[in-house]
Amino acid sequence: QVQLVESGGGSVQAVGPLKLSCAASGYIFDNCNMAWYRQAPGNERELFSRISTFSTTHYVDSVKGRFTISRDNANNTLYLQVDRLTTDATARYYCAACKLTRYIAGSYGYEHWGQGTQVTVSS
Repeated sequence: QVQLVESGGGSVQAVGPLKLSCAASGYIFDNCNMAWYRQAPGNERELFSRISTFSTTHYVDSVKGRFTISRDNANNTLYLQVDRLTTDATARYYCAACKLTRYIAGSYGYEHWGQGTQVTVSS
């Protein structure tokens, strides 16, 4: 059974830093692309960073230079390092694994999801 368990969230002050982790099990970690999404209250779930099996990374413009995605294949763990936190980073953060090759409604493009970890940033 595939499991993704996020950790590292909580209430933090702006500026940060913050590091989130996503521990994966139940599948071959090396074989799957992975991603971080977040969902702020009242908003849609947003993809903001992804990493390929070769550790090629991609970021949306709003987080470039502040967020760093990485993966440790030896320990089946995905990471997100956040520097210079701002209050608009308040959201529930989800990791996702195994990009789908076909459209499935409600999947946001990935096969497996964690339960998320809440990050609340105060000024």
